[in-house]
Amino acid sequence: MSLVDRINAAARKMPVWGLYVVGALWPAWLFYLAASGGMGAEPVKALEHELGRLALKALILGLCVTPLRAMIGLNLIRFRRAIGVLTFYFVSVHLLVWLVLDVQILSEIWKDILKRPYITIGMAAFLLMVPLAITSNNWSVRKLGPRWRKLHRLVYPIAILGGVHFVMIGKTWEKDALVYLAIILALLAWRVIQTAKKRKSREQGARVARRSVS
Repeated sequence: MSLVDRINAAARKMPVWGLYVVGALWPAWLFYLAASGGMGAEPVKALEHELGRLALKALILGLCVTPLRAMIGLNLIRFRRAIGVLTFYFVSVHLLVWLVLDVQILSEIWKDILKRPYITIGMAAFLLMVPLAITSNNWSVRKLGPRWRKLHRLVYPIAILGGVHFVMIGKTWEKDALVYLAIILALLAWRVIQTAKKRKSREQGARVARRSVS
């Protein structure tokens, strides 16, 4: 049995709720580190940054699910919705830390959103995530039908906005932020290429069918 087969077998045995539990506790651990002095001289800023980084990693992980299955056979599809919900949770906690612990003053929050482009972009990504979080349940899948899949394609612009937001936070071009953005763009480019291949294959099939009829 290959390594991928072993991972798939282990993933089938792992309950999805286990991922939710681990994801829910992760920000709590980061809060503990910040409160106990484990995040340096500016714990609020460090906590805010780490939560944002965690959210971006989760977002990238969600984007990796389909390519990993297509390219190496690693099947994590049953966890994809949980990853998406946890991504929204991480982003929400990141936003709350900024609102409650960092800025604190309501009037300053609005000024920051309007005057700082990276905050404007981050807020745009968060707002686009809200309908995805609300509809991440079986009832919405049944109710929306094919529209559910179209709605959840918003994850692609969300990923770009999240990557750009993370790059813009730094005063300089930080290497890790650029790596995250590059990974996001590569994953989206893979999807564009696969969609183009499928369209071309369908068109070729249609041409062959027309020729056989004629």
